[in-house]
Amino acid sequence: MSNKPKEKSVSYQSRNTYETLNNFTKETKNVWIVFHGIGYLSKYFLKYFDELNPIDNYIIAPQAPSKYYLNNSYKHVGASWLTKENTKTEIKNNLNYLDAILEEENILSKHKLIIFGYSQGVSMATRWVAQRKIKCDHLVLYAGGIPNELTKNDFSHLDNTTQISIIIGDKDEYLTKERLTIERGKSGIIFNGRAKEHIFDGGHIVKKELINNLKI
Repeated sequence: MSNKPKEKSVSYQSRNTYETLNNFTKETKNVWIVFHGIGYLSKYFLKYFDELNPIDNYIIAPQAPSKYYLNNSYKHVGASWLTKENTKTEIKNNLNYLDAILEEENILSKHKLIIFGYSQGVSMATRWVAQRKIKCDHLVLYAGGIPNELTKNDFSHLDNTTQISIIIGDKDEYLTKERLTIERGKSGIIFNGRAKEHIFDGGHIVKKELINNLKI
């Protein structure tokens, strides 16, 4: 007779919030779906996009589901998309959540779609684009890595009109020379060498001016 723990799973309905900035109108030209990094909440991540033209740009910020207190003061809350625990299940849950946002917002194909991921948000953004075959006009990968399981074939639905931008801080404490070499190798293969790399003076931070200057 065994007394070892046994992991089981159940399926249940769940709800999650997301944030939007500006109004979606007939004058909207660009729709952004922006994925925050670890430790953020979507409502605060939107501050980096508040200088974009509000008439032209409608921004949607999904909320990572796993919330936690950031320090021992138990005042500030952050969130995480994934951990190494039950990763495959969490990816599926997150993909279903993102599908629901897309259905709820009912974004029309006539608008330019920009998918933006920062830090840990890059891993979720790229998985969503890859696994759900999301066709976007601009894919922005800011200070984050492409998941190792993704391959060139996963992005074959993106044609040559899709812009790929990779933004990196030259003092990013999480990006060693070795990892930078690995990430450049992955992006070079996956995107056929057409990803445009932008290096800025700074660390693992979001800079508004870099977002404002993106060519949409």
